[in-house]
Amino acid sequence: MVEGGEMKNSVSDRNLFIESEDEEGDGVDQGEVRKARPSAAGDDSDGSDLSSEDGDSAPRSRPGSYSTNWPQSYRQSMGMYSSISSPNIGFLGTPTLSRLSSSFISSSFRSAKHTPEIVASLIKPLLPTTVVDQQKQQHVEAETRRSSHSLLLPSRKPSLAKIQEKASHEFPISKNCSYGQSVFNGINVLCGVGILSTPYAVKEGGWFGLSILLTFSVLAWYTGILLRYCLDSEEGLETYPDIGQAAFGMIGRFVISIILYLELYACCVEYIILERDNLSSLFPNAQLDLGGLHMDSHLFFAILTTLLVLPTTWLRDLSFLSYLSVAGVIASVLAVLCLFWVGAFDKVGFENTGTPLNLQGIPISIGIYGYCYNGHAVFPNIYSSLKKPSQFPMILFTCFAICTMMFVGAAVAGYAMFGESTTSQFTLNMPQNLMASKIAVWTTVVNPITKYALTLTPLAMSLEELIPSRHMKTHLYPIMIRTTLVLSTLCVALSIPFFGLVMALIGSLLTMLVSLILPCVCFLSILRDKVTRIQGLLCIFIITIGAVSSVCGTISSVSKIIDKLNQ
Repeated sequence: MVEGGEMKNSVSDRNLFIESEDEEGDGVDQGEVRKARPSAAGDDSDGSDLSSEDGDSAPRSRPGSYSTNWPQSYRQSMGMYSSISSPNIGFLGTPTLSRLSSSFISSSFRSAKHTPEIVASLIKPLLPTTVVDQQKQQHVEAETRRSSHSLLLPSRKPSLAKIQEKASHEFPISKNCSYGQSVFNGINVLCGVGILSTPYAVKEGGWFGLSILLTFSVLAWYTGILLRYCLDSEEGLETYPDIGQAAFGMIGRFVISIILYLELYACCVEYIILERDNLSSLFPNAQLDLGGLHMDSHLFFAILTTLLVLPTTWLRDLSFLSYLSVAGVIASVLAVLCLFWVGAFDKVGFENTGTPLNLQGIPISIGIYGYCYNGHAVFPNIYSSLKKPSQFPMILFTCFAICTMMFVGAAVAGYAMFGESTTSQFTLNMPQNLMASKIAVWTTVVNPITKYALTLTPLAMSLEELIPSRHMKTHLYPIMIRTTLVLSTLCVALSIPFFGLVMALIGSLLTMLVSLILPCVCFLSILRDKVTRIQGLLCIFIITIGAVSSVCGTISSVSKIIDKLNQ
């Protein structure tokens, strides 16, 4: 990971180096490199004229200032979701440049904007072994910064091509993501643990509640397109916090960043609860007496899960976990297939007619359905990594279409199989003596363990930026921060161990903001002079839907959590 002081130096050094190259007259126009994206992005969809090159329509910060404000680490930490890296693991030892190999799905940080110093910083070991190793590492970072400018710019001169050829021996040449790679990364982001609770959402809201899921899918797809317009509106915008800064200054950047980090933290809490529930269903008689403390199966597996994921958060190179997280898509598909298998071939059947509509449970359904579309924090990274930016709307459409079909399929099958006895995770309803059930539960158990560190790392890196520079020579503080965060997720999970209700709370309180409300608000603020009447009305409609859903869902989920705690 990139620590605060090192990252600031890296950014400033890179900017200084680029300016010095420009002064020497290398003939490469930096503005043309960035402006090529908006023109390409608007070739295939209406409203593409919203991508503007001037900054008069809304209060802006200097383009160069976006990467120098907290959280500076957001782009590279969230980039692990938009590109799958090859495995490379280690706590100790000196990193070597040969450890940078080609990726399984796409090169590590495939976007041309992912500079080599960022890549190098993410493969740094947690602790160096010797003073000589530290000196070697400093030399590597210095060489990396010198070569970053040549790798950022397109090859327009023979001399620049020679520099790139020379640098290729040190780092893999960055290649932009294709259509298929981006679709896969998008599905991996969207199709998470929310699919497990879709049958429970149908139970709470009834069959007609599925219309809410379909509505959210359309609205979330459209707001994803709005994020693209915001990114194209000005040079230097690359992340969701950047959009917030362009729309509302530093306050907007801070507020959006905090909301995004809270959502990631809450997802880690859900992972602990998920592991606790499913492992307890597999081993209900597991218990442990330690120092007079009796642990039942739920407490034991919650603590065990925490101990398993804790070392993964100390890793400086998360490419190994990123590589394994590819299995998230496979795990989700496999769990749904196992659900259908149990219903069709293991004599469980799809005989429950269920309730057409349950108005009292609609707010909980709203929260769960909203949680299913919480990928907007990563969409800017996916867009930035595209080889052809004009494909972004269709890539999002493909991702949302595939994931929505999976959500609907799991919801219909699960509720038709288990009816009013449906629990917050359909894996807990599946008969444990069946092989298909065991496969579904174990794939569900393994998946969050690989994603926990990837989910927590952006928050940890943002906090590490706040460490005073005089303390950056030791790795004690990053370890303390990450350990404290992991232990706090355990405490929260043990305090409110209600998977479905916590998911509904996250979906209502946070995801509605990130996926529906904030994209529209930022879009109207940044591009207000170019927004058409129809677009303005659509944004107001989506903001209204998001606000009402957020308030109703939050109140309902909080009240039900309190009732559960008082029982």
